[in-house]
Amino acid sequence: MRDTDCIAFLQWSLPQLGLRWPGFRKVRRQVCKRISRRMKELELDTFEQYRDQLVNDREEWLVLDAACRITISRFYRDKHIFDVLTDSVLPTIFKAARNEERPVKCWCAGCASGEEVYTLAILWHENVRPQFPGVGLEIVATDTDPVMIARARRACYGPGSLRDMPPDWLNQAFDKFNGAYCVAAQHRRHVVFLIQDIREEMPKGPFDLVLCRNLVFTYFDASSQSDILKKTLARLRPGGCVVIGAHEQLPERDRKLIALKGCPAIFHQSKRNS
Repeated sequence: MRDTDCIAFLQWSLPQLGLRWPGFRKVRRQVCKRISRRMKELELDTFEQYRDQLVNDREEWLVLDAACRITISRFYRDKHIFDVLTDSVLPTIFKAARNEERPVKCWCAGCASGEEVYTLAILWHENVRPQFPGVGLEIVATDTDPVMIARARRACYGPGSLRDMPPDWLNQAFDKFNGAYCVAAQHRRHVVFLIQDIREEMPKGPFDLVLCRNLVFTYFDASSQSDILKKTLARLRPGGCVVIGAHEQLPERDRKLIALKGCPAIFHQSKRNS
């Protein structure tokens, strides 16, 4: 399989899935390997033959869509973002929740195997909870891939997933089991995992904090980005925050949030805009 052939195929097929080629440029080899395996299953030798398969079998587009899911994840990915969440954003959110006598609700969209979700749960438990005793935390985590959700619920990880997190977390927040590091029970009880495709379904909310990182605003086309952002904002509590990837941007025409000073990946929705 030549790289140029796969690129041409992706540039043809991705827009028909509501996805954008620039987001896949750096991760295309992962996707091309999956497509190659699928072509062997179908006993197809060329991309032209696979294109014919797609044209004649609409169900095959669902298989291709699944092959285009990117599941790169690790704990404390983009350290600066989580540092700002710990030092500034979460204390503000928890203070408001304490004043209103309610728990804080967070949504992690496209959670993959759960590293981001548990990062949020651990930093709350270790750093934020002592400042706000009695204020609960509820995290809803969603992903379209049942295999990833199963891994997230299992909550056991290898060294590659752990390399960016604070060193003391390994002893504070994990139990070693069969050579893997498993998130301790006290950090898992606040999390609910749901199998949902964000393009078709979202949890109800309202949420104080939404993490939608390295998914919608990297891989989806402009129309899908705008539609999902609109629906996300409808689920955001007045005064809440949305977090995107460190290298992502929101659709310009839909920018209704104010970027946090010093951290342009975190956006604050003012109460008067609700």
